[in-house]
Amino acid sequence: MPSEGSAEFQAAAAKIQQLQKMPDTETLKEIYALFKQVTVGDVTPADKPGFTDFQGKAKYAAREKIKGMSAEEAEQKYIAIVDRLVAEIGLKA
Repeated sequence: MPSEGSAEFQAAAAKIQQLQKMPDTETLKEIYALFKQVTVGDVTPADKPGFTDFQGKAKYAAREKIKGMSAEEAEQKYIAIVDRLVAEIGLKA
């Protein structure tokens, strides 16, 4: 069931765009998967990208790893990662 998440989740999502630099690829895939788990829910076979869509395949694999996770748990993990990134990287002035 699609959701916008809590106000705290929405604030964390806004902070991602304000980081001084982008995090590494693995972290980006993890926060992408958690964001989608909260807002869309479990990944489905219909979401599987084409053979040559390498970025799409990486995103699909990241979402598949957390399939079945509750939206509440995904939201908590997402917020924790964003808070860690803000502490490590900082926000743009």
